[in-house]
Amino acid sequence: MSRINFALEELQAFVAVADRCNFRLAAEHLCISQPALSRRIDKLETALGLRLLERTTRQVDLTEGGRHFLERARQTLEDLEDAVARLSDSAQARRGQVTVACVPSVAQHVLPGILQRFAQQQPNVRVRIIDDSAHRVLAAVVSGEADFGLNFTGAQEPDVEFDMLGRDDYVLVMPQGHALAGRGHVAWVELAGQKMVAVSRQSANRLLVDQALAPLAQRPLWFYETEHVAGALGLVAAGLGLAALPRLSVPPRHEALCRVPLVDPVVSRVVGLVTRRGRPLSPTAALLCEQVRLGRKAFEPTAGASDQA
Repeated sequence: MSRINFALEELQAFVAVADRCNFRLAAEHLCISQPALSRRIDKLETALGLRLLERTTRQVDLTEGGRHFLERARQTLEDLEDAVARLSDSAQARRGQVTVACVPSVAQHVLPGILQRFAQQQPNVRVRIIDDSAHRVLAAVVSGEADFGLNFTGAQEPDVEFDMLGRDDYVLVMPQGHALAGRGHVAWVELAGQKMVAVSRQSANRLLVDQALAPLAQRPLWFYETEHVAGALGLVAAGLGLAALPRLSVPPRHEALCRVPLVDPVVSRVVGLVTRRGRPLSPTAALLCEQVRLGRKAFEPTAGASDQA
């Protein structure tokens, strides 16, 4: 019997590329760089002594050997994932533990209230929270690391079910006492010339805003840039500028800040419950999911005009 001398991650890399016929999309799916993905494919081909992919500047195609190997590789991964899922479900049932992946805004301002109600019903269940980027949340659900996720991406992903919970509208965050504070709403064009605090160009929040405002002739001036929302709020509180942020990312009460809805256009992100397609939740995870659904109102936009952040 010949020895298997390649790694699981190399097998996953090959299937990801074969499914998408694109190295960039496969690398994004696996949360790795394209060079790292290429190294995994090279190692697998070397271990097999077989060329699996034909790469050109425009496309990626399977070789004849690659097509034969793909069927076996995909089945192997599915069998392994099913085995791990069964073990995970069994272990969690014994431990009474649920793992939830969610974006930081939800982890900070929505999930605590849901967990308070859950703890009253299930006081002995331990909950692990993976509070990270939307991309990391999605990856945790797909891989089985998390039982379910609370995220604003995933509706288009074939590997997950996305149950919409609400809409998270963008608001203008400013120091209390600012000239725009107390307004019922503020139009984006009114921010032309204002010094604005923005999050990183690489963040999903920033990309969403830039795309929504692209048609406007006059757009805000992104004067300061931070990696995280907490940094942006700190700069706004110091009076260095204003920030356009999702409502859920802003603390519901803040001694120095207030927020006003932004309109023309209304920019929002959809928040949803993300579960892995074809994998039923454990009874304990299902109970927590039910608490999330019962708490849908926390994900809805605030009614009326401005409110204290």
